[in-house]
Amino acid sequence: MLFVRLAPGVSLDAELEKRIRTKIRTGASPRHVPAKIVAVADIPRTKSGKITELAVRDIVHGRPVKNQEALANPEALELYVGLGALAT
Repeated sequence: MLFVRLAPGVSLDAELEKRIRTKIRTGASPRHVPAKIVAVADIPRTKSGKITELAVRDIVHGRPVKNQEALANPEALELYVGLGALAT
């Protein structure tokens, strides 16, 4: 699964998904190509600017997030609660 934050005015259509998948396949390997690509409004980050993958994983799996006070934008976690795109 790959969550992407798009630039203003850009939408995640089939062509953009294809370009992302091709770039990952050629830049890394076919093994790294995500099964799903989901556009989100924001990605949670720590106060030092690092992406918090574990916090997103916990939210997606319905688990509580530990250490939310370390996040610069904890409100971004709410975007992942019950995300419809994950169900399919």
